[in-house]
Amino acid sequence: MIELPASYKEYLAGKNQHFVDTVRPVLMQSAAEKLHGVRVVNNPTGHQAHLDDTLPFGVVLEDID
Repeated sequence: MIELPASYKEYLAGKNQHFVDTVRPVLMQSAAEKLHGVRVVNNPTGHQAHLDDTLPFGVVLEDID
């Protein structure tokens, strides 16, 4: 089983379940590959997360669209 790094666990702490369900799959992918960080974009329809090759593994950056 893939273990999320502490920085990802801390990022998810206190977030609502819908947000966690949206972002967690991308955090899991990042943790499996250990190559890139994750950018979480807040747009008018909600949140979207994706791997970002400009961020080091373990970093989560929130951005707006």
